[in-house]
Amino acid sequence: MSAPVRVVFLAGVGRSGTTLVERTLAEVDGVTALGEVMHLWDRGLVRGELCGCGAPFRDCPFWHEVGELAFGGWDHVDAARMAHLKARVDRATRVPAVASGRPRSLAAEVREYADHYVRLYRAASELTGGVVVDSSKQVSLAWCLQTRPEIDLRVVHCVRDSRGVAYSWSKDVARPEAVSEEYGRMPRYSAPAVSALWLLHNAEIEALRRRVPVQRLRYEDFVADPARVTRDVLELAEVDAPVDHVGADTILLGSSHSCAGNPMRFRTGAVPVRADEAWRASAPHRQRRAVTALTAPLLARYGYPL
Repeated sequence: MSAPVRVVFLAGVGRSGTTLVERTLAEVDGVTALGEVMHLWDRGLVRGELCGCGAPFRDCPFWHEVGELAFGGWDHVDAARMAHLKARVDRATRVPAVASGRPRSLAAEVREYADHYVRLYRAASELTGGVVVDSSKQVSLAWCLQTRPEIDLRVVHCVRDSRGVAYSWSKDVARPEAVSEEYGRMPRYSAPAVSALWLLHNAEIEALRRRVPVQRLRYEDFVADPARVTRDVLELAEVDAPVDHVGADTILLGSSHSCAGNPMRFRTGAVPVRADEAWRASAPHRQRRAVTALTAPLLARYGYPL
């Protein structure tokens, strides 16, 4: 039996800096960063959106090789079935059932769903020889993955001040990877909705500590000292490699094969690293007060002043 494929899974709520962390890790020898794999089946296979390298997903040589090795070609993947399974098992509200393994019918669906990730991760790792990084963030996916012995799962719990997260999700953001106007903008969420997601996802990531190694990474700590935090993540991944591309306030990034994620996955060259604290001056006072009140228990736990 093959050794388990080592996967570093970036878990958390969107707009917490995970794309920058993933891109930083992607430049390290021995690391293969794939982007938000949870979206590959829909955005890549069905919509044909752009890979981080700029090519349409099916035209990207890297992803073509991964598909051939994992499935004998992407045409052998039933994207509609994956969408059905995702709706059944890959939701934060389904975590208690996934954790319990009950009922058996659900456990079988979890196995079928996670099997696609096992095959994809193994193919990517065999092609590159690297530890795989998946920045999907979705905590329910991490719970599905931890059920599979073929995956040596290490979770990086990515946290950002909930008020910064809520403000970011209130803004209108374009999606440059979209190939149709219908999907040209990122969704926007209300402060109460973001607060609920922030609480639920972080609590369910905390619970994962009983099953797999989990390391907390605060966005604010990463932008303050990206080299140190990157080395901490590499230690979790058991990758011994230099991080010479990471400076005190700049990270040198090359092209990536991120299959999905934040628009910054297309940026290359010397990328400045600085804390996005615009919410402190620009977020409406009512929004800030509401998010603070709703998320206060975990804000305090993670060291954020109320």
